[in-house]
Amino acid sequence: MLKRTFYTLSLLLVTAGAFAQQDALFTQYMFNNLYMTPAYAGVDGVTHFSAIHRSQWLGYQSSFGDGGAPTTQMVSFNTPIHKLNSGAGAYIMNDKLGPQNNLEAQVMYAYHLGIKDTKLSFGIKAGIYSQTVNGKYYRYVQEGDPLIVEGKESQVRPDLGLGVFYRAEKYYLGLGFNHLLRSKFNFGQDSVRGALENHINFTGGYFYEVSFDLKVQFSTAIRTDLNKTQVDLAGIAYIKDTMWGGVAFRQSEAASLLLGYALLKDKSLKLGTGIDFIVKDRAAKETFSLEFMISYDLPVVGTSGKKVVRTPRYRH
Repeated sequence: MLKRTFYTLSLLLVTAGAFAQQDALFTQYMFNNLYMTPAYAGVDGVTHFSAIHRSQWLGYQSSFGDGGAPTTQMVSFNTPIHKLNSGAGAYIMNDKLGPQNNLEAQVMYAYHLGIKDTKLSFGIKAGIYSQTVNGKYYRYVQEGDPLIVEGKESQVRPDLGLGVFYRAEKYYLGLGFNHLLRSKFNFGQDSVRGALENHINFTGGYFYEVSFDLKVQFSTAIRTDLNKTQVDLAGIAYIKDTMWGGVAFRQSEAASLLLGYALLKDKSLKLGTGIDFIVKDRAAKETFSLEFMISYDLPVVGTSGKKVVRTPRYRH
């Protein structure tokens, strides 16, 4: 029985035990602060829509079955609630990891405090986290084990997170706490319980104005499940708040190229891409990962004759 439990535990938790695979990661994290912390909802003062697609290890083929390379899709929006000094948002994310598929749907609310020329925000998010495993993509050590998952099985669990975000004119800091409920997945096997681990996300950025037309953003993202920690660093140059380019580095994993362009006269529609060049364990992976982003901000409608001045550096 102990041996069978070990086999099933390995099957169900192959990704739950590895930090990098339990929560999805994005190279363009600096444009996706809503995923890093729910306190970001509504901070920019505009209604913002975003969609991201990521293909990890582009072209990778599994040696068994057709699980394929990991892919992630996320759509989100957030909007201010001016009368309540707050903001709201939501996102849906689909993260496919070969035989396992994670689907996450979250809604969030953030309360904003104005402190002189800065803003401090506290946020909460609540939603569901679904895991699906497909037994046909696994190579079993012991055929006929009664604890083996046959075909597809799914479970849905509640999820909860908290966060804080602080923004000044030239810099920002954010902190997010995920999976506070530590919801468990057992797929009908009481002896096997895989929990969502608590995760902490830290993000920060600083903007340096080289000239009127040129700004540089330095940013970081630190993710940890209190067992493993991963650090991202990036530097991006913005030209006339219309186009940008930069480089990023993910600790012990990849070096990245970031490119983007703002369309329309008011720069409300933006396209971005992140290209990862894998620098570690290349024998087990493909050379490149690719990420695409599109975002759109609804026009600001003033309630009085006073002109609304937007700050593009914060709106991606």
